[in-house]
Amino acid sequence: MDETLIGKLTAIVESQKKLEEELSKVDISNDPKKYAEMAKKHSDMSSIVELFNQWETLNSDISDAEELLAEENDEEMKNEYAEIIKNSSSEIETIVTKIKVGLLPKDPSDEKDVLVEIRPGAGGEEASIWVGDLYKMYTRYAERNSWKVEKIEVTDSDMGGYSKIIFAIKSKGVYSKLKYEAGAHRVQRIPKTESQGRVHTSIATVAVLPEAEEVDLDIDQNDLKVDVYRSSGPGGQSVNTTDSAVRITYIPTGLVVSCQDEKSQLQNKEKAMRILRARLLKARQDEAEAERAKNRKEQVGSGERSDKIRTYNYKDNRVSDHRINLTLKKLDQVLDGDLDGFIEALIADNETTRLANLED
Repeated sequence: MDETLIGKLTAIVESQKKLEEELSKVDISNDPKKYAEMAKKHSDMSSIVELFNQWETLNSDISDAEELLAEENDEEMKNEYAEIIKNSSSEIETIVTKIKVGLLPKDPSDEKDVLVEIRPGAGGEEASIWVGDLYKMYTRYAERNSWKVEKIEVTDSDMGGYSKIIFAIKSKGVYSKLKYEAGAHRVQRIPKTESQGRVHTSIATVAVLPEAEEVDLDIDQNDLKVDVYRSSGPGGQSVNTTDSAVRITYIPTGLVVSCQDEKSQLQNKEKAMRILRARLLKARQDEAEAERAKNRKEQVGSGERSDKIRTYNYKDNRVSDHRINLTLKKLDQVLDGDLDGFIEALIADNETTRLANLED
């Protein structure tokens, strides 16, 4: 470990000690928000400090073993000291990598809840049916992790599929995992409506947005145009006799959000505002981070068959993630929410890439 990194870690240790002193002086009842912020900062430092302590202990073990090895004449003992040096050195390499990963800048949205939006791309009605299958996959993944799922907006298509599904998933750290699901998901299978047994290829696009709270951004009410209208179902037929559906336009950018799932106009407006806040927050973050998509269209791609992040092949029971060239032959398990194999590999790949860029 170089001196610069050691200096940075030493400073973190000192900062944590000072923070502990400050925490002991804060009155939780008078300022719970400040206490929570300080406690989180302390918690974030703890894992790095613990790794640094392990590194120091292993370095001390190596120094002691090297001294004893230099003075030892017995071959058996020399081999034992050499083994200690070898094993400790290997552990140090692993710890240094973990420290570097821990020091990488955090995505400020990683701890947030998410809004997931799934829409059909190329493939006609089969693409709309695929939207529903992906929705089931993500709800099962949420269940496996004990995350809460809340439907925000569901628009049925004419033949049992969906032209749009928007839903929230709530729990600490959800965005840090699900953000890797954003993009075009391609399915290859024989549709139920296919009489000739031919395999069709269809696309559904997935957008994953960190859910914004009101404190995250200030929206001037004068920048909003709110329209109300009657809800409609598949084919345009009216499903409500009152003007309960809500359409909100953010005038500065022309962004339009609508919601008609609830019978109450107020509830539809609240849901539409949640979607609007999330999209505005994501757009703001995209502008600040050049490597991230600048808007929803870039995030999910064009929805064409060639523009995909993952392929689900029913015939071969396989799922392939094209970003990391990972193929797993367990389609049925993946569709049942077993996504950790892909998500953990994507997180590891992202960390490796960021470390390489840091060292360059």
